[in-house]
Amino acid sequence: QPVELDETGRAQATAVGERLRGLPLATVVTSPLIRCRQTLELALPEAPPMVEEGLIECGYGSWEGQPLKKLAKDPLWPVVQQHPSAAVFPEGEAMAAMASRAVAAVRSWDARVSAEHGPEALWLACSHGDVIKAIVADALGVHLDLFQRIVADPASVTVIRYTPLRPFLVRLNDTGGDLSGLVPPPRKRRRT
Repeated sequence: QPVELDETGRAQATAVGERLRGLPLATVVTSPLIRCRQTLELALPEAPPMVEEGLIECGYGSWEGQPLKKLAKDPLWPVVQQHPSAAVFPEGEAMAAMASRAVAAVRSWDARVSAEHGPEALWLACSHGDVIKAIVADALGVHLDLFQRIVADPASVTVIRYTPLRPFLVRLNDTGGDLSGLVPPPRKRRRT
């Protein structure tokens, strides 16, 4: 749902912004949902994001806005938790479809940024927990049915480096500390 950031969310966004400020980000993209746009307004106000529909949260359909206590009694709940690749939300989206579109969006943006700024370029995507977990599962070569084992806390940093052969998970659910190790080394000039 279009839920805005609360006081805790604003504090988390500001804190992650302090960590991200030293990174030379070539591009910033975001889910269209307001909480992601607000996160970036607070974290990186000088970097206007591009909106990417593929990064939107899973379409939970009639589950949206329902308390978890109620949803946990729904027969679909154990499917979502143990066999998410088979989960299709009533009046909503299939988890597998969400994973597919999110991975396609990230890979497309990575190819675009790499083509324009070079393969070492850093870029940022702001999205949602299940979306991030699905992208990480893909990067690890892990079946979507195991993605509930991955944690993606609010305002955490997860870093994936895509290469022509395979992706590498560089950081996962990083909620504190220095990010300067992500800055690519200076490009070497070729001698002629």
